[in-house]
Amino acid sequence: MGKQPIISFKDFSFRYLSQAEETLHNINLNIYEGEKICIIGPSGSGKSTLGHCLNGLIPFSYKGEAKGTLEVCGLKTLDQTIFKMSKMIGTVLQDSDGQFIGLSVGEDIAFVLENDCVHIDEMKKRVSDVSKMVDMDKFLLLMPHELSGGQKQRVALAGVMINDVDILLFDEPLANLDPATGKSAIEIIDDIHKNTNKTIIIIEHRLEDVLHRSIDRIIVFNDGCIIADKPPGELLCSDILKNIGIREPLYLTALSYAGIDFKKEDNPEDIDKLEIKNGKERLISWQKSIEIIEDKRDYPSALKLSNVSFSYDGKKDIVSDINFDIKEGEMVSIVGKNGAGKSTLTKLICGFEKLDKGEILFNGKSVLNMSISERASYVGLVMQNPNMMISLPKIYDEVALGLKLRNFSEDDIKSRVEKALSVCGLLPFIDWPIQALSYGQKKRVTIASILVLQPKIIILDEPTAGQDYRHYSEMMEFLKKLNEEGNTVILITHDMHLMLEYTYRSIVLCDGKKLADAPSYKILTDENVIKEANLKETSLYVLAKRVGIKDPTAFVQSFINYKKGAK
Repeated sequence: MGKQPIISFKDFSFRYLSQAEETLHNINLNIYEGEKICIIGPSGSGKSTLGHCLNGLIPFSYKGEAKGTLEVCGLKTLDQTIFKMSKMIGTVLQDSDGQFIGLSVGEDIAFVLENDCVHIDEMKKRVSDVSKMVDMDKFLLLMPHELSGGQKQRVALAGVMINDVDILLFDEPLANLDPATGKSAIEIIDDIHKNTNKTIIIIEHRLEDVLHRSIDRIIVFNDGCIIADKPPGELLCSDILKNIGIREPLYLTALSYAGIDFKKEDNPEDIDKLEIKNGKERLISWQKSIEIIEDKRDYPSALKLSNVSFSYDGKKDIVSDINFDIKEGEMVSIVGKNGAGKSTLTKLICGFEKLDKGEILFNGKSVLNMSISERASYVGLVMQNPNMMISLPKIYDEVALGLKLRNFSEDDIKSRVEKALSVCGLLPFIDWPIQALSYGQKKRVTIASILVLQPKIIILDEPTAGQDYRHYSEMMEFLKKLNEEGNTVILITHDMHLMLEYTYRSIVLCDGKKLADAPSYKILTDENVIKEANLKETSLYVLAKRVGIKDPTAFVQSFINYKKGAK
């Protein structure tokens, strides 16, 4: 390129003090001023560790041994302080709870400006402007604990955007955001890049969502090494993502199923510019070959809500007049924008809050007089934030805790813990301290701690946030197996891929009310529901419309049936 890199790794390696092996191996990487980079790789591949090296958390917070050199803005990072690093690189952390400092949303966004002694009038204006960009301007007086996970992420995004640094690092910025807000976040990041020419680094699992706006390069990590550094179009035409278990954009999967080849010149990274030769005829021919199978058996009720309403303050309903009936053996998604009432509904089902009106039934029995402990024999909840569930320092002990409290024998505990950890991809770490795990790995520990209890109804709040596609698939296939054995599985999710591929039925909440209850493929092709509930139409629907298929909804249904048959 002929210019000096703004970030330069030279023969760089790093090992945490708590580990025997290096997490990063011999990294050589240059990133130039004004570039927009995406870093992807499986969970535990070293992506977040690289980010920690950039923003100074390594070595100033996470101790370890570093070899080689890392320079940012021409300065060797090991010679700096974490304060000096924060003036060069602004970071939105994967775990947004770990980033809050202020007692209110507005105070938190303004924190950097207060440190820099910005005049109060200028501070108010900048906080107002940036909070509007992330749709948090109406929440400036709220305290952090009053926010949903997605709202916390948006506040963290605003806190970084308000600081005038040269480099912006986003560590899984989409993890807790609803689809429309995630799309908006990518657009905001792109606008910042275009308007300021700042260097942008995005660490993310959800590649298709990141590619909503153009990326200069994608850097692929695996086992602590860089295995690819390519433009998006070139990478998508290779087998690299498939070989390490990273999901390609769904519309490219459909093209592959239909036997349609594509090259980097066809713009595979951009569905709006994608060139598809004879696409309509070949996709229609493939669609006609797929048999549509629908399960029409009538199952007994597992969880029924009738006219359920609830308010925290006795004035404004958070959920209002909710009715639905989930059958035994169903796998159902509950979806909707951040703050729609999904998490509150879960609290009511589990007994953490008492409803104001209505009825909740487990297997036809009222739960209104059941204690939280009694309800736990029916339903197991995996919470959105793993830090709110973990109570013990070692992985084995954490997963075994529920079984020990229920007086299982040591042999049964060992067997069930090992099986659950194996399913969640954590068996090699069985004796590790939880502190040494990434956020995504902690998430899998909490899922394992519920899976070992084998409840009849399992509710998972954002189960795939922070998970790579391989672990995501293994986990979902295990949940699918449990589901086929008669367990009812409810997924509260922002992941439209998960909703589409694994749950035939979806319940959509909007502003505390039920907006829709229908097959997932119909939800994600209904433009009115999508807009009102902050969802995102599936790229399969966009592909079908682009090539002129008469019934795009039927095309999406065909894809799902084909994929289920292919598993």
